[in-house]
Amino acid sequence: MRVLGSGPFKAGDRVQLTDSKGKMYSFFLQPGNQWHSHKGWINHDEIIGKEEGVVLLSSSGTSYQAFRPLLNDYVLSMPRGATIVYPKDAAVIVGFCDLFPGARVLEAGAGSGALSISILRAIGASGVLTSYEERPDFLDIARTNVKNYFGDSPTNWELKSGRVESASFSGEYDRVVLDMLAPWDVLKTSADALKPGGV
Repeated sequence: MRVLGSGPFKAGDRVQLTDSKGKMYSFFLQPGNQWHSHKGWINHDEIIGKEEGVVLLSSSGTSYQAFRPLLNDYVLSMPRGATIVYPKDAAVIVGFCDLFPGARVLEAGAGSGALSISILRAIGASGVLTSYEERPDFLDIARTNVKNYFGDSPTNWELKSGRVESASFSGEYDRVVLDMLAPWDVLKTSADALKPGGV
């Protein structure tokens, strides 16, 4: 998994331009490309190699400050299929589940991928997340949103199509996170998936 938010901007990074009124624009940096708005354009090459916080002027003289998007900004602006778990709620879930680096987590209901992103950040590259989503349209949205956030598909994330209760488990997970309408329907599945002492 790529380390986010470090060093100068590179090609392929997501950048967020913020104008003087606080309006934000987010896109991926590609050499030779331009970002356009009704207030002019900025060459991507003017951003690549610069540090976060640099102030740039558009072709019309409008100033923008360049940052990497915060998790909150990304999640609130990403495409959705399902209702997202908002970052403030995801923080509570991550805390109450006591997620830790290296944890093996089973997620039921990937939705648009917002909670998956928070879980992946909490468990780090040494953890494993297996997410189930029964709706194919949500599956594609979640896959794209997670890939766009991390810059690539995390190798420690497996997104599966189907209902979690249709799968078989034998105590391989440290944590189970249920983001679904009827979590009580999968209590036996959850118990089967958890290691002794799992949450």
